[in-house]
Amino acid sequence: MTKKSAIAGARIFDGERFHDQSALVFGDGRIEAIVPEASLGEAHEVERLNGGVLAPGFIDAQVNGGGGRMLNDQPTPETMFTIATGHRKYGTTSLLPTLITDTTPVRDRAIEAAIEAVKADKGVVGLHLEGPHLAPARKGAHLAELMRPVNDADIALYIHTAKQIGTLLVTLAAEQVTPDQVRRLSDGGVVLSIGHSDTTAEEAFKRFDAGARSVTHLFNAMSQIGHRAPGLAGAALDHPDIWCGIVADGHHVDPMALRLALRAKRGDAHLFFVTDAMALVGSDSESFEINGRAVR
Repeated sequence: MTKKSAIAGARIFDGERFHDQSALVFGDGRIEAIVPEASLGEAHEVERLNGGVLAPGFIDAQVNGGGGRMLNDQPTPETMFTIATGHRKYGTTSLLPTLITDTTPVRDRAIEAAIEAVKADKGVVGLHLEGPHLAPARKGAHLAELMRPVNDADIALYIHTAKQIGTLLVTLAAEQVTPDQVRRLSDGGVVLSIGHSDTTAEEAFKRFDAGARSVTHLFNAMSQIGHRAPGLAGAALDHPDIWCGIVADGHHVDPMALRLALRAKRGDAHLFFVTDAMALVGSDSESFEINGRAVR
């Protein structure tokens, strides 16, 4: 009789709740069940952990760099694998390498690299293009001189890319894309997120209703909540179908604002945490460059 494999000795988190005094049973590379640890017997080959939490691997939808590399500097499959390896030690097993605003040739090289990287099944599960269709008024660390509206060639390229890699996430400002363009992209399988935008709540809702599904790093680089002008942040929290990425590191967003967002997004659409990580994650480096500026 073939023994089942099991892991015990840690709290188990299944994505929704914790299981104590439990074991994870698996076979042929697939999880079969979470069972009480006391139910394990001679039919199980048990690997025992020394405490901690056993959880599914994290999925990070916004990763600019890792392992000492920035995607923009070297948009190749090898760079994507290096980034994925750098993040894996912290529990992230799948990620979207993220290209910030750059030239068209660099963007095209990143797309080509993603097509190859996804095939390798090494933790790269798609691509996030954060630009160049952003608003200079909310540029953040991006180069405003490279920002521009979406055009027909972009739409054709993004739809083609989404078919090739499965998940193409594009962050764009409401000011740089029309509701009709949003609808065409969404119908073509591109996942759209509104970000780096100084838009009004009304204009944001038009893009949401046309097919945009999320906002990028809630509260950061967007029009803020005012009592008469809710902005993109207010629209994102109010719309029942919009997911909100958020950088929950205590620096990008104050803990009080994070608690407010958690209470607001209690329906079918929720918050999802992103790192928005740079090259230093998973490396021994103490500094890196972004757009020619040294960061320590």
